Amino acid sequence: MGLAQWWERHGVPRVIRLACGTPAIMKFRSKIVPLASGDVFEIGCGGGINQRFYEQSSVTSYAGIDPGEKLLDYARAEAERKGWAADIRQGVGEAIPFADASFDTVVCTYTLCSVNDQSQVLSELRRILKPGGRLLYLEHGRAPERRVIKWQRRIEPYWKPLAGGCHLTRPVSGAVAKGGFDVERLGARYAPGTPKTVGWMEWGIGVKRGA
Repeated sequence: MGLAQWWERHGVPRVIRLACGTPAIMKFRSKIVPLASGDVFEIGCGGGINQRFYEQSSVTSYAGIDPGEKLLDYARAEAERKGWAADIRQGVGEAIPFADASFDTVVCTYTLCSVNDQSQVLSELRRILKPGGRLLYLEHGRAPERRVIKWQRRIEPYWKPLAGGCHLTRPVSGAVAKGGFDVERLGARYAPGTPKTVGWMEWGIGVKRGA
C-alpha cells in the first residue's frame, strides 16, 4: 500500500472526524439537523457526527450512506449508542442504493464539497425524496469575497489530497437551487476562528421542485 492509499484509508477518516467535529462546526450542525423528520436519509453519514442532533420523536426511520469503511464503523457505533435502528450502507452519492421517493427528508452536511459529481449527487438526492420532500443542507464552499476566492483557487489543488477530495470553490445554495430545489437559505457566514479560505458556511432548506 502506497502512502497516498494509506492516507486515504487511515488518515482521511480521522482528519474528517476531527475537523468536522470542532465546537464551531457542531454549533452549525445543531442549527439544521434537528429539523429532520419522517423517513430520513443522510448522505455522507460516516463518522456518525450528526446522529446526536436528530430528534428521535420526529424521525420515523433513519438511513445513510458513506463510501468510507472506517467512517461507516464510526456511524454504526454511534447508532448503537443512540439506541435506534439504522440502515447504514456503503455507497456513493452519484448512485444512491435506495428507491425513488423513499424519504421525507435528506440531510447533507459537509459532503457536496467532496463528491465527484456535485450535480449528479443533487439529482440523486432529488430522486429519492418524496414529492415536496426537503433537503437540509449545511456546507462550506466558495466565499463571497473575490480576494478570498483567489486564495481558495490557489490552495485547492494542495488541499484536496489531504482532505479526502474536498473542494474549496464549489457553490452551495446556488448549486442546490440548480439541482431542482426551491431554496430557503437559513444562514451564511464565516465560521469563527477559521481561515476564510476554508470557513465560508451556508445552510438552508431545499424543497423538491415538481413531482
